[in-house]
Amino acid sequence: MGRLFWKFFFFIWLAQLTSIWGVGSAIWLIRHNENQNLVGVDTSRPASYFVEAAASTLQYGGMEALKNLLKAGNRRNVFAIDETGHDILDRAVDPAMVESVKLAIKNAAPSQTIRQVTVSGRTYLLFVPETVGASSGFFQNRFGSNASDATRRQQPHLYPVVPVVSGTLASLIFAYLLAWYFSKPIRDLRAAIESVADGNLNVALISTMGKRRDDLADLGRDFDYMAGRLRGSIESQRRLLHDISHELRSPLARLQAAIGLLRQQPDNPEFSMERIERECVRMDRLVGELLTLSKLDAGATGSTQQTVSLKELLDDIVADARFEAKAQGKDVTVSCQCNAIIQGNIELLHHAIENVVRNAVKYAPIGSSVKIETWENPEHGSLGIAVLDEGPGVPESEMALIFEPFYRGNASEMRPDGHGLGLAIAYRAIKAHGGNISASNREAGGLRVEMTLPMLS
Repeated sequence: MGRLFWKFFFFIWLAQLTSIWGVGSAIWLIRHNENQNLVGVDTSRPASYFVEAAASTLQYGGMEALKNLLKAGNRRNVFAIDETGHDILDRAVDPAMVESVKLAIKNAAPSQTIRQVTVSGRTYLLFVPETVGASSGFFQNRFGSNASDATRRQQPHLYPVVPVVSGTLASLIFAYLLAWYFSKPIRDLRAAIESVADGNLNVALISTMGKRRDDLADLGRDFDYMAGRLRGSIESQRRLLHDISHELRSPLARLQAAIGLLRQQPDNPEFSMERIERECVRMDRLVGELLTLSKLDAGATGSTQQTVSLKELLDDIVADARFEAKAQGKDVTVSCQCNAIIQGNIELLHHAIENVVRNAVKYAPIGSSVKIETWENPEHGSLGIAVLDEGPGVPESEMALIFEPFYRGNASEMRPDGHGLGLAIAYRAIKAHGGNISASNREAGGLRVEMTLPMLS
């Protein structure tokens, strides 16, 4: 067991012990005070029942009804003392006992075995002496029927040891179980953390929680979620490194081939130099996109407080995209129905939207047109931008992957230029501005990429 278990156990048990011994001591003090104040008076529970019955009989039935009750059965053990100090049945009574009862009544001492009843202008004290009732089964004194008066009066009220010890043992068991209940998930969490630190991310802490439905179970679920996100992030980084090395290997191989060809044909360097320049441009573009992607993943978006006009931003993007599309026998059209103002980093927003438009132009068939639509949603304080092409679209099973780095879908068949980073950069840039981006296949064929951004009110 760890230190936390023993801390839980000690403080829980200490609290229970304090309660048990405190309650036991309070009960003992109350009964002890009753015995001290009521010299020679029976303070047992049966005595309190008989006194209460006699008091009710006197109050509602009168003196004769009480005398008949006291003469019948074991009710005769109840004494009824009038104001002169005499019992109504003329039984002998110890004056010291009567004085202790009067003193207890005067001091309002808590007791259920003495009553003062006033009937017809006369006051009576009702109680059961300890020296009376040896023949009654209910009043068999613990000292025996032959014990002397002095022995009965001098015997102190014993401390309730058995109930207190039993409660202490029970509290020991429950304190152990409660401490184990609280400390076990924490020990499991510690073991899971050590496992993650050793590189094992396939942990499932919630399976060790059983059917718990408390904060510790929520902590286990949060830890499993964190471990899953961490595992996904590491796997993503591994895939990214693999893809980067793969993307760099091809241009480096072509560079080596061009250099080898240049050495073999030093008299005709133009072809080799053109190839070297083209591969260097591709590598520079790849490195630039990787740097942009890395900054977005790290949250280094720069200033996002610039005021940007959507119409001006789209006009600039469409002008460049249309120039490239015309060279390929394609066109780009825009239907800008809003002139909203948004706040963000103009370079990132330009880069994100341009990547989506250029990706659509790349996959659009010759003779088709890429459409850009915009709209405002005042109710949600956002604006939307949709880019639609007439290309082959994306299989539904791969739709969630198009925003991942280096995903190029059916690029192996169409062989477009690029490295599959454009949509990944667009996704992160839009998310960095508090927006959202999604893609879906069009019914008429092609892909629809929709972006939403918050606009200034």
